[in-house]
Amino acid sequence: MPEGDTVFLAGHRLDEALAGKTLLRAELRHPRLVTNDLTGRTVLGVRSVGKHLLTRFSGDLSLHSHFRMDGAWHLYRPGQKWQRPAHQVRAILEVDDRFAIGFALHDLELVPTSQEDRLVGHLGPDLLAPDWSDAHAAEAARALAAAPDRQLGPALLDQRVMAGVGNLYKAEVCFLLHVSPWAPVSAVDPAEAVRLARKLLLANAWHPEQSTTGQLGRGRQHWVFERGGKPCRRCGTRIKVATQGDDHTARLSYWCPRCQPTPSR
Repeated sequence: MPEGDTVFLAGHRLDEALAGKTLLRAELRHPRLVTNDLTGRTVLGVRSVGKHLLTRFSGDLSLHSHFRMDGAWHLYRPGQKWQRPAHQVRAILEVDDRFAIGFALHDLELVPTSQEDRLVGHLGPDLLAPDWSDAHAAEAARALAAAPDRQLGPALLDQRVMAGVGNLYKAEVCFLLHVSPWAPVSAVDPAEAVRLARKLLLANAWHPEQSTTGQLGRGRQHWVFERGGKPCRRCGTRIKVATQGDDHTARLSYWCPRCQPTPSR
């Protein structure tokens, strides 16, 4: 599932391409939305909220989309070949010089802009919010600390705590904090966990590459994420990988057993 920085960058690019322009064509290929015609409306802007994207139109209307595992928005010039098959298209927004194509967007919904909170109001502070403040940081830290016995990995992924962290940043934050994803939240300083999560997301928000090590060379971008069986960059111990969580919450976790001792579980 895309991380918050991926959605942020997609929203920024869509905003640059569409904001202030009139829709010449608007198709929503979703069973609940196919009868809605947005043609003629002005795109007021596009913004991300954690892993959610909100495209706002004139007339108090917003299109909510969520990438889930395989969704994406692409931008094309007239005449350009689409990079994904047409049967995956769920939305087409055309302005005078661009096509915004939404592929595999399983979650699409139209709501009054004034009622966007119905869809994103449950989220914790958005780590990439342009108005991020000390108050947001404190709110996220309080939410994280509210369940001190909860395993840190799933807590970091909980979008109700803070919005934007995915499996990549969960693994990397745990490594940089020197704790296992299975360690309880009480093993870390919640404020530092929030600060580090925002720092990593912000460092990658304006480009598609996602590096937590400061390096962009192939295979050098991450400390532990997707490096199962490879040597730890700190101590040389083999990185371990295991499933954490149950049912729909299950995710792979990566950690160094020496740098991040795992509590008995």
